Amino acid sequence: MEIETNIPKRILMGPGPSNANPRVLNAMSRPLIGHLDPEFLKIMDQTKEMLRTLFKTKNEMTFPISAPASAAMECCIVNLLEPGDTALICVNGVFGQRMCENVERCGAKLIRVDAPWGQPIDPELVETELIENKPKLVCIVHAETSTGLRQPLEEIGKLAKDYDALFLVDAVTSLAGIDVQMDNWKIDAIYSGTQKCLSAPPGLSPVSFSENALQKIRNRQSKVQSWFLDINLLDSYWSGEKRAYHHTAPVSSIFALHEALKIVLEEGLENRFKRHQQNHELLKEGLEKLGFEFVVDEAHRLPQLNAVKIPAGVDDAKVRSQLLNEFNIEIGAGLGEFAGKVWRIGLMGESSQPEYINQLLEALKKLIK
Repeated sequence: MEIETNIPKRILMGPGPSNANPRVLNAMSRPLIGHLDPEFLKIMDQTKEMLRTLFKTKNEMTFPISAPASAAMECCIVNLLEPGDTALICVNGVFGQRMCENVERCGAKLIRVDAPWGQPIDPELVETELIENKPKLVCIVHAETSTGLRQPLEEIGKLAKDYDALFLVDAVTSLAGIDVQMDNWKIDAIYSGTQKCLSAPPGLSPVSFSENALQKIRNRQSKVQSWFLDINLLDSYWSGEKRAYHHTAPVSSIFALHEALKIVLEEGLENRFKRHQQNHELLKEGLEKLGFEFVVDEAHRLPQLNAVKIPAGVDDAKVRSQLLNEFNIEIGAGLGEFAGKVWRIGLMGESSQPEYINQLLEALKKLIK
């Protein structure tokens, strides 16, 4: 039986994945070597060091989980929480809600601080709950992919520290697209994904844990409920002179991430942030001329994930299908309460290019009349 595989070349301008640099794809085709091979261990150490640079941290426990970012979220929560603990979750979109789901599955007590979708969390509400409930953990999304909102973190991070709570941040869409300062913002645990602004294939999720967080994990009264995601076990593979077998790492994916990180650092973080912002401005100007409105106020708007209201009379699914099938451009639909009301246009990493933006705008001019 003959099996055909025909993969079209798309311009990926949705919420992820983003397009990959040819160097990253070439890295995946390198010869396989063992996951405990000395040459691979060098790649692991270099990957950790580059991730520290991106997260702006000195944390030794910084590495990619061998799974997508949803697993990294679970990894952080199941390691930091035990049954009976209290966690405060800031919710203003889909991914804050997912944090809540993980907290409840850990047997922890959930406290929510909510804001309307597309609006930032109020630090005063967080402080009120810190005073009343004394949570062990405060969780928040830095770049909410469902709404396009950039959440300020400094004040909430300071509050968590002042009230002796651990601070966990979702940086899935923010890392390498906007500034992330783990140490300066007093973040104890953070996770991201490879398929967004890093522009590597999906399937790995960088994490970092502070020494404060690691002490809490090491002094747990109960075992971490996930064997695979137990940081105590993963530490023995990713750290130290003698690496202990934990699982067979996805060697080719780590080759790809290693190359993607090199590309980020060759461009320079500040240059990369500037490029994302400039391309956002180009997209914004073009969309507003076509009658689009942004969901998020400019002060809290992400440059790399643009949520816009679908104009009245425009068929959501039809236009997205036409963009994909006639122009090879992918954009994202709305999630949750924004389903059918919002498009999410990604300008992440390799997909943040003026030529792609111009192609999208020309296509929309033809499809929306």
